[in-house]
Amino acid sequence: MEETQKENLKNSELRQDLVTGEWMVVSAIRGKRPDEFAQKEPLIDSNTDACLFCDPEKSKQEKDVLIYETADGDWSLRVFPNKFPAFARPKGGAVRHQEEGPYFWMDAIGYHEVIVTRDHWKHIGRMEPLAVAELLDAFQSRYIDLMNKKSVNYIDIFHNHGPSAGASIPHPHSQLMAVPVVSPFVKAELDGAEVYYRQNKHCVFCAMIAWEQENGKRIVFENDDFVVYCPFASRADFEMCLAPKKHKPYFERITDEEKVAAGEALHEAIRRLSDKLNDPDLNFFIHTSPCDGQDYPHFHWHIEIVPKLNVWAGFEISTGIDIITISPEDAAEFLRNL
Repeated sequence: MEETQKENLKNSELRQDLVTGEWMVVSAIRGKRPDEFAQKEPLIDSNTDACLFCDPEKSKQEKDVLIYETADGDWSLRVFPNKFPAFARPKGGAVRHQEEGPYFWMDAIGYHEVIVTRDHWKHIGRMEPLAVAELLDAFQSRYIDLMNKKSVNYIDIFHNHGPSAGASIPHPHSQLMAVPVVSPFVKAELDGAEVYYRQNKHCVFCAMIAWEQENGKRIVFENDDFVVYCPFASRADFEMCLAPKKHKPYFERITDEEKVAAGEALHEAIRRLSDKLNDPDLNFFIHTSPCDGQDYPHFHWHIEIVPKLNVWAGFEISTGIDIITISPEDAAEFLRNL
């Protein structure tokens, strides 16, 4: 019994996120082999006739704010306002602040857009890398158009894949929300990065990336400009972070060459998840410096890729401490070796 307890303690670790200070648990004693995380029956929706995004004009979506066309006159990508936005478009006024007793609220105004790629059957892991670069170009274009609006202080760009990740429509699409507030998650990263910079005189993300490249055991993929790795303190099984190797605080300043490299890296990350784990549901999102008029030289933009393989239970909900059941090192090795 004592030997078993010692082995259990040896195989469990509390790890701390270097940026936010948050804790997570690697519980290898509860874990499974990497291939046991594979989704058993991937969801396939073959009813393209009823798809709202295969023909947005026929399904009466909002008017496009951006459309990319192919040489033969078809479209490859289009962006339009969400018909059921979480944030209402401003109508000329500033955000109104209100109080109710001890509580405080403001108008939920902003911009909520949908970015749709053409092929119903090709998620990002199945698209050509250059098509993923085009998607990043659309993200950048819409970001730049919205970042100076009066009601906008942060622009959240995210992608839901699969029903458990919140995708109510199976056709591949991403979303953009330009909102008046900076989320607590992003603020925690901004604050942590600033504290680390003041103490160490260099970027915390650059420090992590340099160590991951030197160490190598959590690297999934890299090219000349970007690296994909499983974070040391991952919040989810097979979580990955995609980041530029050079210090870059602002996603919207990405160059055309960097979009091609980032498109390749994002494609590779999701392709490997899809191939190795049978197309699991996932979310990915961009964390970048806010567009609130302040300067954030200490921050480093990145994309977080989070497969939906975990279920929050009592401990996670009551403490905010995630438990994963495969180490980031084992997850990275499994994804790295195709």
